[in-house]
Amino acid sequence: MKKTILSVAALLMVASSFAQTTIPVKREPSIGIGFFLKDFTTAQNSNKYSFGKVISDGKYAKSSDMNLGLEASFYKGISKHVDFKAILGGCFTKYGVDSSSLASTDQFLLDLNARLNFKLLSDKYLIDPYITTGLGVSYFNGNNFLANEDLGAGFEINVGKGSFFYLEAAYRFRLFGDAKDNLNYSLVYVASLPIKVTPPKLAPVPPPPPFVEKDTDGDGIVDSKDKCPTVAGLAKYNGCPIPDTDGDGINDEEDKCPKVMGLARYNGCPVPDTDKDGINDELDSCPTVAGLAKYHGCPIPDTDGDGINDEEDKCPTVPGTKENAGCPEIQKKMNELAKNVYFNLGTANISKKAIKPLDEVIAVLKANPTAKLSIEGHTDNTGKAELNKKLSQQRANVIAAYFTKKGIAATRLTAIGYGDEKPVADNKSEEGKAKNRRVELKANF
Repeated sequence: MKKTILSVAALLMVASSFAQTTIPVKREPSIGIGFFLKDFTTAQNSNKYSFGKVISDGKYAKSSDMNLGLEASFYKGISKHVDFKAILGGCFTKYGVDSSSLASTDQFLLDLNARLNFKLLSDKYLIDPYITTGLGVSYFNGNNFLANEDLGAGFEINVGKGSFFYLEAAYRFRLFGDAKDNLNYSLVYVASLPIKVTPPKLAPVPPPPPFVEKDTDGDGIVDSKDKCPTVAGLAKYNGCPIPDTDGDGINDEEDKCPKVMGLARYNGCPVPDTDKDGINDELDSCPTVAGLAKYHGCPIPDTDGDGINDEEDKCPTVPGTKENAGCPEIQKKMNELAKNVYFNLGTANISKKAIKPLDEVIAVLKANPTAKLSIEGHTDNTGKAELNKKLSQQRANVIAAYFTKKGIAATRLTAIGYGDEKPVADNKSEEGKAKNRRVELKANF
């Protein structure tokens, strides 16, 4: 069993050595000091019984059965995951060797061990588990030399600045002599040794060459007096080129507008705006008359020449009046003609008297192709309101049909019958009823 454990440990050590050869980070030389507890009882009972039985029957050592000792240690990293350590420790105990006549008082046991710690992680982690294996010799009672092999495990706890605590348990197998198997529990504080770094010797610095004023841009002005040392310039501008204040590519000595960006064809000035309308002459179709950008620098047009510009003219292609928003005044004519539109009593048949005024309406509509017409039929309150409204709608429809037949597009016409809903006079008199029986023609654009 012990040979198998040692073989596995050796294999781990060789594999780790090959795996870590390219990792430069490893433990600096360090020293440690700590305490340990020497446990012969648990180890001896484990040799007699199974380890499980030792635990279940309580045959393991109590604190009173263990021996307290001190130890000092030295650590040195071999690779990122492998550390070498040497341990020197001592305690007083009765059970250092196998003997039929044990001393009645504690005798001094001195241990010296050399081990390798195989770490799972590296020193940068807070807690790093590891296993440890190695060999050791002991000197007991002044005349017994003992040898053992060790196998254990523990935790390395990083407390910062190269300092660590080690908490470890190791089983020490007897190799030869009268040594006994024992368990060793230890708590050790370890700190890195200060490393003295010897600075390299530096060669003496030769004296500097004699100082020569430099003129980087070769413009005849040395750099210490040149405000533009990397660009050739003139003395009058302190070694800088002729400035271009407005950044238009024309230097100030040739620029007639040195503070405003311009063009070479205008001697460094912007494109002129003769009419001061904010649109330069090169983009202005009316450069001498103020206008708007949407009309390419020209004023708002008046297409029909009625003195009302197209943006305010509701009939921009037909001359009109300002009072009628640029449209022709045709409503008065419509009102006059509508007074002469009659229907046969109680029917939707246009009377012969109505034909002439209706034809005049058609002539007005054709003369004003953008005008639209609303035809509204009205009655008095004689009879049922529902029948009156139906009759007024039929009369409006008949007039619209007559206009359409005569060449007026139906899209320009709207026919509405209101019946007796909108009287213009009192229906209590025959005169008022006559006024309410009417047709209204309303023009709009």
